[in-house]
Amino acid sequence: MNSPETSIGRATMLIVISALSFGSISVLTVLTTSTGIPLLPVMAWRYVLGALFLGVVVPTRQIATIGKRRNFQLMLIGGVGQALITYLSLHALEYIPVGPLAFLFYTYPAWVAMVAAIRRTERLTPIRVSALVLALAGVTIMVGTPTERLNPIGVMLALASALLYSGYLPALEHLQEGIPALIATFLLIAGAAISFVFAAVFSRELIVPTGAAVWSNILLLALVSTVIAFSTLIKGLAVLGPVRTAIIATVEPFFTAILGAVVLGSRLGISTLIGGILIASAVLIIEWSSTRVAVTA
Repeated sequence: MNSPETSIGRATMLIVISALSFGSISVLTVLTTSTGIPLLPVMAWRYVLGALFLGVVVPTRQIATIGKRRNFQLMLIGGVGQALITYLSLHALEYIPVGPLAFLFYTYPAWVAMVAAIRRTERLTPIRVSALVLALAGVTIMVGTPTERLNPIGVMLALASALLYSGYLPALEHLQEGIPALIATFLLIAGAAISFVFAAVFSRELIVPTGAAVWSNILLLALVSTVIAFSTLIKGLAVLGPVRTAIIATVEPFFTAILGAVVLGSRLGISTLIGGILIASAVLIIEWSSTRVAVTA
């Protein structure tokens, strides 16, 4: 049996892997949509293939034992919650640039911590506050604070996405309790797949892409950015809770910046490196403090 220290260290690593996997979405999506394929069918195929991958390994009998209500709730949070978060973020890009969007969206760890403190589900300790400040400072330095006047519609959409995600994490933690991570991931992804397929059909954009390079990127989106990303998120979230998970997950924009520089040739400035160091410090503080509490409890 794993010790509390080992379990927390493993959960921290799972959330880091999840954040890195989610961090590949932007680059893979840009590579795919740059070929002329609309975003909706890319997302539809991403989730459909992800559900198919998991459907091969998830026993049907285990899904049936969970109960129709829990199945429906997990598919609903994937089909409505996850899909809506994606839509709000993408829609915000029509009004504000990527940098301000990232800055506004990554305020969600603060909202998660605030909601948890108000609900008294997790204590907002001085160490957690320090880690939260470091993480938010790292994101701010990395993407830059908005200096120009921003379109209020874009700001509201970005903040709405962040607020929705701050409620999404605790809801996901609650709904997946007692359910094997792969089954919870399958139901979540299946719900998102249904939503995006319907949206693509409704908008008359559901197409079958052609070309080996395009399908390679879509397969990576399905396997890495979806199956691995969500399954590791659910496993880590069950141990760490929403607040610690949200703070650790701020490594995502740092990895996205590095991957963009390597794959897309984007500029990687000193601010990105400084921001990454601050975020890494926040993750180490969270991991250290959590392990210390587990050992002394």
